[in-house]
Amino acid sequence: MTALPAPPAVTFASDNAAGVHPAIMEALRRANAGHAIAYGADPWTERLLATLRELFGAPVEALPVWGGTGANVVALACLLRASDAVVCTDAAHIHVDEAGAPERLTGGKLLAVPRPDAKLRPDDLARFLGWQGDEHHPQPKVVSITQSTELGTLYTADEVGALCDEAHRHGLFVHVDGARIANAAAALGGDVRSFTIDAGVDVVSFGGTKNGMMYGEAVVFCRPELGERARFVRKQLTQLPSKARFVSAQLLALLEGGLWLELAGHANAMTHRLYDQVRGLPGLVVEHEPVVNSLFPILPPAASDELRAWCAFYPWDEVRHQVRWMTAWDTAPEDVDAFAAGVRAVLEPSADT
Repeated sequence: MTALPAPPAVTFASDNAAGVHPAIMEALRRANAGHAIAYGADPWTERLLATLRELFGAPVEALPVWGGTGANVVALACLLRASDAVVCTDAAHIHVDEAGAPERLTGGKLLAVPRPDAKLRPDDLARFLGWQGDEHHPQPKVVSITQSTELGTLYTADEVGALCDEAHRHGLFVHVDGARIANAAAALGGDVRSFTIDAGVDVVSFGGTKNGMMYGEAVVFCRPELGERARFVRKQLTQLPSKARFVSAQLLALLEGGLWLELAGHANAMTHRLYDQVRGLPGLVVEHEPVVNSLFPILPPAASDELRAWCAFYPWDEVRHQVRWMTAWDTAPEDVDAFAAGVRAVLEPSADT
């Protein structure tokens, strides 16, 4: 076994592993004073809607929900009928990591397109468009993309716009799974409108849990008429928080003053720092320079096992021996340096002896 240094104070498993940012904990404390009418009829939720309308520069409708899977299911359920289908990539969270919830709870079908970079292109819709009107096939109705993607890649505003144009031309809606939308926005210059409402997106699952919140997300309807039934759908799908003020207060703490971009930008920068320190090490292959807060190196299996026992991270593609290293809002430079030192000790043992 390699003589490894002391592990970092944090893991590199997921931004979901991070704690709650102090400003958000303080917002929860303040929201906890006194009574507030339940189910979203509170001042925090009212202010959240106004804040999201300002952020998107449009009269969007928005509903706080418990979590990311719930946000995606509520969004899709408002757009689908039982015979409809959603086009997504084969890496999409709704396809891989939600235990079939979208299909079970909406009655729709997911049509997964293999994509090595986890990004759909307009041409990917063509194979399903011929099914429209044919009673033997599920009817394509929604295109769902993830921003930033499950592989840490990004859609540009132009790429989202081209996909929306093609989808709308054939009567399809476009949904964005924005569990890490803050990381995408920070990487793309901070303008969330450019790759959502201005590009033609219809509905956004707006994430917060992975960016310093305790729990909670929001479903944002860029076209308000699509959310006409959303309150009933949210209730039926058990995504209505009775004390909604505690979700709304957290989102407000992120959005008011720009904390959401500050935290996401820091997480992105820590992954870049890690990449700079480990690229070129023997036995380590990184196929793409990171653009957000995740890195997907390929490692020798023995090295991967040794490092995972030392500091937690997740395997990604076990056939290719690919893993995922992820930073968070609370990853410090010294955590990155400690983790990189461990990687070097395993891959270059002679260099540290």
